[in-house]
Amino acid sequence: MAMTTGGGGSNMADINVTPMIDILLVLLIIFMVIVPVTPKGLDALVPQPPKDPQKEPPKTDRTIVVQVFYHPGAVPTYKINETDVDRRDLLPRLTEIYANRAERVMFVRGDDDLNFAYIADVIDVGRAANVDHIGLMTPKIQAGQ
Repeated sequence: MAMTTGGGGSNMADINVTPMIDILLVLLIIFMVIVPVTPKGLDALVPQPPKDPQKEPPKTDRTIVVQVFYHPGAVPTYKINETDVDRRDLLPRLTEIYANRAERVMFVRGDDDLNFAYIADVIDVGRAANVDHIGLMTPKIQAGQ
């Protein structure tokens, strides 16, 4: 039985695949850990039952629009769906409106010459009243109605 060895000191031309397999296994483990963490499906809003079933919810329109009117040299006035509201009563009134609503969407409309700080104040009041989505109405949007 004769055994031959390679020639006198030449390099092997084969690729060493052991490091590649190690990297492949590490990547496979990383992807197996990451994939189950990603959320699946859609968020669903479930209607909540009223807190007081005996009390009839106030009859209001589905869309709530808070309007801020500019008066030169005076404090702006506020309306919620054509109902005059004082600035101090804005938060309690919005809290009452959105107490039993599943859809918490509010629109804010301000006059063209009004300082945006008043609009931002109404947005802050809406957030304090737990309104989820607040939109701004512009003259272009109102023309489409």
